[in-house]
Amino acid sequence: MTLRFILALHSHLPWVLHHGRWPHGSDWLCEAALDSYLPLVEMLEQLDADAIPAPITLGITPVLAAQFAHPSFNAELEAYFAHRFRTLDDAPASLRQTGDEDLLPLVPFWRQHLDRLHATWRRIDGDLINALRRHAHAGRIELIASAATHGFLPLLARDESIRLQLLVGRAEHARHFGELPHGCWVPECAYRPRGKWQPLPDAPHPRVRRGIEDFLQHAGFRWFFVDSHLAEAGETWEMYGGKKTTRRPSRVSRSPYRAYQVGSPARGRPVRVLVRDPKATEQVWSRHGGYPGDGRYLEFHKIRYPGGLKLWSVTSTVSDLGSKHVYVPGAAREALIGHAQHFRTLLDSIASGAETGDRAIVAPFDTELFGHWWFEGVDFISELYRVLATDSTVQPSTAGHFLAEEPPATMIRMGSGSWGANGDFSKWLNPETEWTWRRLWPLEDRFWDLVPRVINHVEALPILEQAARELLLLQSSDWQFIISTGAAGDYATERFIGHAEALDGLLTALEHEKGDLSHARAMAASLERIDGLFPDLIGAIAAASDVTAIA
Repeated sequence: MTLRFILALHSHLPWVLHHGRWPHGSDWLCEAALDSYLPLVEMLEQLDADAIPAPITLGITPVLAAQFAHPSFNAELEAYFAHRFRTLDDAPASLRQTGDEDLLPLVPFWRQHLDRLHATWRRIDGDLINALRRHAHAGRIELIASAATHGFLPLLARDESIRLQLLVGRAEHARHFGELPHGCWVPECAYRPRGKWQPLPDAPHPRVRRGIEDFLQHAGFRWFFVDSHLAEAGETWEMYGGKKTTRRPSRVSRSPYRAYQVGSPARGRPVRVLVRDPKATEQVWSRHGGYPGDGRYLEFHKIRYPGGLKLWSVTSTVSDLGSKHVYVPGAAREALIGHAQHFRTLLDSIASGAETGDRAIVAPFDTELFGHWWFEGVDFISELYRVLATDSTVQPSTAGHFLAEEPPATMIRMGSGSWGANGDFSKWLNPETEWTWRRLWPLEDRFWDLVPRVINHVEALPILEQAARELLLLQSSDWQFIISTGAAGDYATERFIGHAEALDGLLTALEHEKGDLSHARAMAASLERIDGLFPDLIGAIAAASDVTAIA
């Protein structure tokens, strides 16, 4: 049986521009661009030149696109390139001084790598957005969107907040890439069905709420991804002609290798869901037992300071950093070629064991797994598409193209969950992060309760618009995730509190909007210089709150 292979890459970073440089400010963004996004563009160019199809489904969150498109990013990345070049200039003398002459052969390797990426950056005129848009418009890849700032949708207290995240996300995607997206990467693959909402005993407004698919449909999205355990535990039934359904939960296989329709919409297009295949994806992302743990690959965690060069191999996933061997690029190249062949064999074996009704192997990943965490990962993708070009059993496809040709024949009802640890919401809602939700939820209420009062007051609009930006930034799922991992909890806490205080100040001014708003407008303008993403939000605010904005 022939199956489609859908590689989906999710690209996201929180808003870090104008919030410092190192280690979690603009350097975070520049490092991702250098490690993953420029290599990805370079790979797409090479495969296109060689006439090798690479139909990647590439998600770019609106907040990441806003940073790539911001003038500050170009200046920051040029400064970052200059720093890396200076590091390589100083490396030979530094290595000799510390007696590490055995590492010297890697200096020209890194310089060649950096020269090539800088040439790519100059060739695309410093415009990652346009480079990706050109590949999408040529039909080589499919670009999809996400919620505006990657808000954790199931835990937002107000329906208006979910609508705003998705409406802004879709509109911003169209503004940057010139086309309205059909697909949505729901942040953290976090899904909640229709049902009672009360994530904490003291959560506001416990009530029955719509499922996430209803909000996606309202915003105009047609499909999204979920993790495999949601489908496995789901309840499925067959559809006939897309109208009648016969419920057969015991007979219909809940396979990850097919798409499903979620719910039965009263009007509009149905929303469909694609399911992550655990067998194929674990082989790629797992450091323990997967490809990235091969001893020949570059070790991510051992870094030479000053300068930040990585010069050692994984060697063994159980060895300490002091036991790592010198990195050998040629050996790593041999490894990735072998792993691409192995992955093709794995995909073929899945296809050969497919059941009736199975149609696609879906492999979604964070983009930064490739190039950043797994240095050789982008080259692995390139080699994989090269070997799949001669495969008759597995055919690469974008998600949208697959769904257009193979619309689902089965409906599914799923429970709550995510692709995070434990498969639930606990990475974002736990004793260490409960305080963030208790701080956010009242601010949501205050914002949305104010909207009908002030949205037609011209003097108040700049304040309302900046308040919306601060609300969206406050809702980013990154803050709870970082706090939970403990890696940079102080930074995430500081950012969360900063956006909460900014929002509180703007709302307080609006709550007393009959007075002089000049001070509040100045405060909004000052905040906009730092957090000025997403222009022209008033229409989206009105649409999300079902009120009419001033013409």
